[in-house]
Amino acid sequence: MNSRISIIGGNGFLGSKLKEVFKQSDINFASFDINNKNENDNYFDITSPDDCNKLNNSEIWINLAAVHRDDEPKELYDLVNVKGAKNLCHAADKFDVKTIIFTSSVAIYGFAPEGTDETGQANYFNDYGRTKYLAENIYINWYNKDPENRNLIIIRPTVIFGEGNRGNVYNLFKQIASKKFIMIGNGKNIKSMAYVDNVAEFIKFSLSFKKNLHIYNYIDKPDLDMNTLVKMTRKILFEKNNVGFRLPSFLGIFIGKLADYVSILIRKKIPISSIRVEKFMKTTSFNSSIKKTGFVAPISMKDALTKTISYEFLKK
Repeated sequence: MNSRISIIGGNGFLGSKLKEVFKQSDINFASFDINNKNENDNYFDITSPDDCNKLNNSEIWINLAAVHRDDEPKELYDLVNVKGAKNLCHAADKFDVKTIIFTSSVAIYGFAPEGTDETGQANYFNDYGRTKYLAENIYINWYNKDPENRNLIIIRPTVIFGEGNRGNVYNLFKQIASKKFIMIGNGKNIKSMAYVDNVAEFIKFSLSFKKNLHIYNYIDKPDLDMNTLVKMTRKILFEKNNVGFRLPSFLGIFIGKLADYVSILIRKKIPISSIRVEKFMKTTSFNSSIKKTGFVAPISMKDALTKTISYEFLKK
């Protein structure tokens, strides 16, 4: 493929949006993914060194491919996230590629202190965060071999949401829309989020960065506490300005632990668990130095929430 830019993982949630953004800006690119959706897709397995040869005619590689679901086998995280990074860096050496953009994750920080920025210490608690951190170091080692001529951009988004996504934010909206949602705790815990369109726009913006090592958290501000987020969602869905029924935190934790026991007893995963209750009540608030780059997110958090919820639950 003769394209200046290669998008690896181009058929994923973020990759699909990035392709739209590039097309709107007339940016020439080629898309590579293990899941082909149409005849213009290029089959690509990041765990295969031979497949990396398919990228040899492009100048900029954007790696969005990753294993991130909570229930994947441990070895798959290492195979895709870590070995995949090694394969790409080896191929980049081979083809003298100078620019790599890698989407990592704030998961490398784990349950970090509120306001953690790019200087925060890695303190991951799961295999996703662990393998993203290992991959970052592989790319940094690649960059350090020739820092005067290479450009490495590492972007650490917080939880990404948007139309068509089926992650944790969607699950929250779906519960509220079904009128089965129950608030647990005082709701004062804060959540950082990122709208997919804005993340894609920042990746496009980063194409202009000069040769250097660039590391940025990506968060769409302002952060919202759970009370505000739930109220905004209920306002959009039902024209109601409250959080609905609320359980005290101790009772929510008890129900979560009881669900863990039931899950073990019936040998089947169920929607609620103690870890999910804990994550729901945790503050996950991050800061970013992106403002220093001059980037301004085109879509506000309020508009992003309205667009997503309307698309998923209100439009026929």
